[in-house]
Amino acid sequence: MIIRSAELEAVTVRPDQWPKTLLPEFAFLGRSNVGKSTLLNRLLNRKQLARVSSQPGKTRQINFYLINGTFRFVDLPGYGYAAVSKQQREQFAAMIDRYLNQRACLRRVFHLIDIRHEPTKDDVAVHAGLLELGVPVSVVATKADKIGRSHIPKHVNVIRETLRTPVDIWPVSAEKRTGLEALWAVMEGDLAAPDAPDHQVNSSDPDLPLASADPEQQS
Repeated sequence: MIIRSAELEAVTVRPDQWPKTLLPEFAFLGRSNVGKSTLLNRLLNRKQLARVSSQPGKTRQINFYLINGTFRFVDLPGYGYAAVSKQQREQFAAMIDRYLNQRACLRRVFHLIDIRHEPTKDDVAVHAGLLELGVPVSVVATKADKIGRSHIPKHVNVIRETLRTPVDIWPVSAEKRTGLEALWAVMEGDLAAPDAPDHQVNSSDPDLPLASADPEQQS
């Protein structure tokens, strides 16, 4: 994928602030400090388009990035944040739930998991909810450069078994820029699909279990 343009199109906290044009969107979701902003910057070959915070959980809105004028990356707030109140966690959860359940042009969710650690209870619960959305899901195992290359298959297996997931798991290193081509290949396939259906909007708006983050799970 050649990135000709990438810009922050909208910073939102309510559905009425979402971009009105329904271009294909790829959402990125994961625990705080999983490396989401760094990954977005590397995928787009930009240094600071998505701001990397020294304070995990600081992103408190949904950011829409317009790519090449034809599709979007959607940066969802991190979950698993112990440093904020229960009320704030519930607000963030509701914001994420509304987007995932109501955004008709959502093509795929990339669920980010730190490859170094076994997925937490929050990761498992969120992933189970994602699998019920009726939209494609892929797992991105971030920070693959932090473990030896020979250990990657073992860690991927741990992620798969813990999440109990049938979906693809892609080990990546944003720092080393490895594995990014595989993610782009997935997205290019989604974009090229001539009859790719829009996300079926769920009017009942069931909650994903994002608001029950357990501080004991933080790392």
